[in-house]
Amino acid sequence: MNLQQELELQRLHASTRRHFLSGCGLGLASAWMGAQSAGAGDASHTNGNVGKPSQQGGLHFRPRAKRVIYLHMAGSPSQLDLFDYKPELAKFDGMDTPATFLEGKRFAFIQGVPKMLGPQFPFEQVGEAGNWVSDRFPEFKTVSDQVCFIKSMHTTQFNHAPAQLLMLTGNQTLGAGSVGAWATYGLGSENENLPGFIVLVSGGRMPSAGKSVWGSGYLPSVYQGVQCRSQGDPVLFLSNNDGSSRQERRTTLDAIEKLNRRAYEEYGDAETLTRISQYEMAFRMQTSATDAFDLSQEDKSVHEAYGVEPGKEAFANNCLLARRLAERGVRFIQLFHWGWDSHGAAESEAINKGFSDRCRETDKPIAALLKDLQQRGLLEDTLVVWGGEFGRTPMRENRNGKEMKLVGRDHNPGAFTIWMAGGGVKSGFTLGETDEIGYEAVVDKVSPHDLHATLLHLMGVDHLRLTYPTQGANQRLSNLTKPSRVVEEIIA
Repeated sequence: MNLQQELELQRLHASTRRHFLSGCGLGLASAWMGAQSAGAGDASHTNGNVGKPSQQGGLHFRPRAKRVIYLHMAGSPSQLDLFDYKPELAKFDGMDTPATFLEGKRFAFIQGVPKMLGPQFPFEQVGEAGNWVSDRFPEFKTVSDQVCFIKSMHTTQFNHAPAQLLMLTGNQTLGAGSVGAWATYGLGSENENLPGFIVLVSGGRMPSAGKSVWGSGYLPSVYQGVQCRSQGDPVLFLSNNDGSSRQERRTTLDAIEKLNRRAYEEYGDAETLTRISQYEMAFRMQTSATDAFDLSQEDKSVHEAYGVEPGKEAFANNCLLARRLAERGVRFIQLFHWGWDSHGAAESEAINKGFSDRCRETDKPIAALLKDLQQRGLLEDTLVVWGGEFGRTPMRENRNGKEMKLVGRDHNPGAFTIWMAGGGVKSGFTLGETDEIGYEAVVDKVSPHDLHATLLHLMGVDHLRLTYPTQGANQRLSNLTKPSRVVEEIIA
């Protein structure tokens, strides 16, 4: 039995007399429920199946994707200026927005009557699939036939932090486990010397919802994402202190483990096991992580293809690192690139400046990542996901009822676009449609919970059976209160 399995089995029934007396009813009931459900095929924590994929490779059935690279564009790109081409919207450009478009809507900044805003960049149909792509993504055009678009995403949240939480944890409030944490909780990692869930951040700032978007929530903290860096030590304080050896560190960790074991036996706190696991992982990472994060091992031609920027926390560097981590069996790799909040309050946010800068920073690395995975035979079982937390409005942002000097779009929960590639999804395929101005998803609507159910399905996990008991219910990543579905239409 490994440490993660021990943590799961011991979480609800601590071994000390104090915990037995204070929680004997819950402990005995949990033990009985675990015994009863052991052969039921459930994926809850009680049966010991979690972290032990079947011979097929998935938890419940044969997976299409062994790993996920999730590219989250924090702040949310404008679908109307990248992928969701709306020629009808161009006809309304500069006109006052009809009252029917504003009634009953909630906006972050729009007040009064804003002007309609047509597509800001030229579009063209590219590839055999004829996908519409704007001129902001010239390199992406060369790989668009590998991509499956979902143009009918929608959400209930119109502010960044709750929308990011909903998109990445399934709940707009704090406390739920992230999609990467759920994936590693269910499937574990293929590499015991690296975390199963690694996070890379670029763009100069954290996502609005902070580290909670890669946290474990009510899941044991051993499953939370480990934030790494693309320069210096991958994790702070990973290297030994000056003058100390690896053997001295091993001796120190052995002593700390004995103390933590004693504390666990005394108090029964399962997080103590997590602490032991984290210390041991850090020790193993001293060798494995240093190798995985060493971009100097890559040829110059690879650096040029991605646009690597040596010595920087750059999105291009993180894309190349994502491929290297995928090669080494990391289950879930999540990249966050901040700065897509395309308001008109400053040049860094405006459509014609900040938005264009973000496109330039990400276009080449994304195309290189897809080509690289394809050439190395990794794309077939690696699912790449791209998207933000909501969309942008087809009307121009204004504040205090006045038009902004710079061009920007407000938040729009009614419609946005994501795309996926590899990992068992159809290539050159588009699901869903928005209305004629790209304001609302109207055909084959897909919610964040539907996306979560689909991601787990592609990884060989039944979203209804992967559960964790907390707050009086068996919680799951997909919605408990509203039906969620696997989006079968996009699966190859």
